[in-house]
Amino acid sequence: MAKLDLIPVIDEGLGNSTYILDLGDGRALVMDPERDIRGVRAQARRLGRSIAYAAETHLHADFISGVRELAGSDGATILAPEVGPRGFTLPGLRDGDTVGLGALSLQAVATPGHSPEHLSYLVLDDGRIAGVFTGGSLMVGTAGRTDLVSPDQTVPLARAQYHSLQRLMELPDETPVWPTHGAGSFCSAAAGGDRVSTIGRERATNPLLQVSGEDAFVEALLGSLGTFPDYFLRLGEINKQGPAVLGAAPALAALTPGRVRELQDHGAQVIDVRTPADFAAGHIPGSLSNTLRPVFATWLGWLADPGKPVIIVRAPDQDPEDITWEAAKVGFDALAGELAGGLSAWNAAADAPDAEVVAPLVPADLIAPEATILDIRQAGEYAAGHVPGARNIELGALAGHLSEVPDGPVLVMCGHGERAMSAASILTAGGRTGISVLDGGPGDWTNATGKAIQTSR
Repeated sequence: MAKLDLIPVIDEGLGNSTYILDLGDGRALVMDPERDIRGVRAQARRLGRSIAYAAETHLHADFISGVRELAGSDGATILAPEVGPRGFTLPGLRDGDTVGLGALSLQAVATPGHSPEHLSYLVLDDGRIAGVFTGGSLMVGTAGRTDLVSPDQTVPLARAQYHSLQRLMELPDETPVWPTHGAGSFCSAAAGGDRVSTIGRERATNPLLQVSGEDAFVEALLGSLGTFPDYFLRLGEINKQGPAVLGAAPALAALTPGRVRELQDHGAQVIDVRTPADFAAGHIPGSLSNTLRPVFATWLGWLADPGKPVIIVRAPDQDPEDITWEAAKVGFDALAGELAGGLSAWNAAADAPDAEVVAPLVPADLIAPEATILDIRQAGEYAAGHVPGARNIELGALAGHLSEVPDGPVLVMCGHGERAMSAASILTAGGRTGISVLDGGPGDWTNATGKAIQTSR
């Protein structure tokens, strides 16, 4: 059996791996592609391969699937689980179905749990198992969460996940395991950096496979789950009905300051994608800070309203295509446009309101002793180590808990500063004053003060 040529295309922000499998005859299969297929196309071109198949393991909740994008632009054949009527035509696969791929073949294995229809796929080379794509079922050191369908399905799906992992454990120890979700994904609870594994390694080291019996597995899996973005609850249906095929990056229309104000008056949201320092120095009143970085799409989907127009404010060196593709990953297909000329154009407009200023990023050794410290990281991050006395309200929940934030001065902190600036923008848009942002995280505070951080575990 020849060694497979498998290339991962990793989205560090969403924590997902798309795989390109070289079929050895000038063609390739792409497994679990995201909607932004620029990286996939670039790798296929580098290999000199045409994309013949676009496959997915389940109806993704954390991103818009790219299978229709590849079918529309590259003529790829879609391979996906049977889920009943869809908004587009494809031959849905069921347990045991096998698809010939030239010298290789792909065999579907029902592994429900992360979703009811979830399939894993065995890659067969001359009938022998060469590896398994496990999607959101078996992952490195964990398994996919089961609370993304409905509360009444969370426990039944966790029980199904137990049996799915037991079924995968019937594979030989040396079988390579290629999950879709990994570190950084809200579909996964593991914190490690490895993205691939083997059946034997998971059998020996995966904590969920060390517990005894189904009930203990369910308790351990559900006990490991944190919060997740609420857009996870709507993307699965979009993927089932079939997202629009974009073909190219959606355009950003140029908007004058006057047009931006007019759209704001009618409910439009302004998303400022510049750095925290730039936002702190001045921004359009009421705008949300969400720095363009690998996790931009996650926080756009979590904090912005998909039912309202979105206006972008960017720096001159930020690529508009990167912004629009990131937005499209989480279902924001048609942005209203961008402020032409950036914030300098806003400041130059005679009738524009003055740009708001958030207090500059505060070094850890200059924290005002009377300030309330608000830590807006995830609960698990906070428990692992935080500044003593800091209050924890997760960024994703902050807008609904403004009444719990005391009057200023309030110092907002996260791990580096980007999420904290998002929180500061929410607080100032809600009328709060005396808000500042820590330049850094708990480690910087420790280095500056010589004091130990506190844990809650």
